[in-house]
Parts: sequence; C-alpha cells; structure tokens
Amino acid sequence: MPHKYAVEIIYSDEDEGFIAVVPELPGCSAFGETEEEALREVKVAVSLWLSAARDEGRTIPEPGGRERLRDILAGKGATCEP
Repeated sequence: MPHKYAVEIIYSDEDEGFIAVVPELPGCSAFGETEEEALREVKVAVSLWLSAARDEGRTIPEPGGRERLRDILAGKGATCEP
C-alpha cells in the first residue's frame, strides 16, 4: 500500500549524499548516495515509522500531500533556485 506523505530530498555536503525527510512524521528520514536511493530508503523508513506508531498506540498524522502541493504552487512553500 503506497504512502501519500510528502518527501523532501536535499543534498548534504557534510554527508556527501542525499537526505530524504518526511516532515509530517517527526524523525522520519533516510540517507542515500543518490536521490533515488534516498527515496527508496525513506519509503522503508515510513513503513517502519507507521508500524512502530501503530504498535505504540500513537496518533498517525493524515497525509497532507495535496494541501502541501497546493501551498507550494501558491508560492507559500519552498522554491527551486538556480
């Protein structure tokens, strides 16, 4: 079952690789040498995060991906600069 959480991927000079973060799931992130690897790894991290939250009875946030995209398109989110 695919997860619909927004993922942000940034390059880290310090780590010499890419860090993928799921802002809606506190502490959920992953590292990869490429963007694709970071995305694959964060998908695993999301599954583990959700499984642990269920096991512990924690509230699981509803994905806000569509609303986040709407904010970005409206100029309220991050922008890409050359």
